[in-house]
Amino acid sequence: MKPMILAAALGLAATSAYAAPEKFTLDASHSQVLFAYDHLGFSTTFNMFSGFEGEIMFDKEDPANSSVNVAIPVMSLFTGWEARFNHFMGDDFFAAAEGDMITFTSTDISVTSEDEAMITGDLTINGVTKSVVLEAELNKAGMHPMAGKEWIGFDAETKILRSDFGLGNFAPNVSDELDVEISIEAQKAE
Repeated sequence: MKPMILAAALGLAATSAYAAPEKFTLDASHSQVLFAYDHLGFSTTFNMFSGFEGEIMFDKEDPANSSVNVAIPVMSLFTGWEARFNHFMGDDFFAAAEGDMITFTSTDISVTSEDEAMITGDLTINGVTKSVVLEAELNKAGMHPMAGKEWIGFDAETKILRSDFGLGNFAPNVSDELDVEISIEAQKAE
């Protein structure tokens, strides 16, 4: 009887180990966060964060058991215009110092279809943390043809209010609401 119990316990342990989330690290060269805002009704202005780090604990068998953790250096912002970058880093907005980070840590993942989920998490900007929900879609999971290792890619979107994070200057002339688009790739950690 004891050998059967031991075999059952080992089988359960093996199943649990198989279903455990696997660590993937972001591919900084193919991960971006874009945000856009309305400027005085005349244009939509786009800006981008890229080159940041993070990890995804991805559970293929139970995606709701996955998690996301990302840290983006504030000063990695690309605006396409130096004067705008300097304004954003100044006292009207980030009052940024070297090492300041924007972070996102997931707190819940609700799977809504075979390749889509709502990812709730804590977004921290300027020392203020708010809960946000990302509408995420798994683009692809499989072997990377050039890197020769497992790879995953996601797109996500959300909307946030600048004023929620102490960045609300010049609203409503410059829209308070930001459209945020995210596209990331991640490779299986070794």
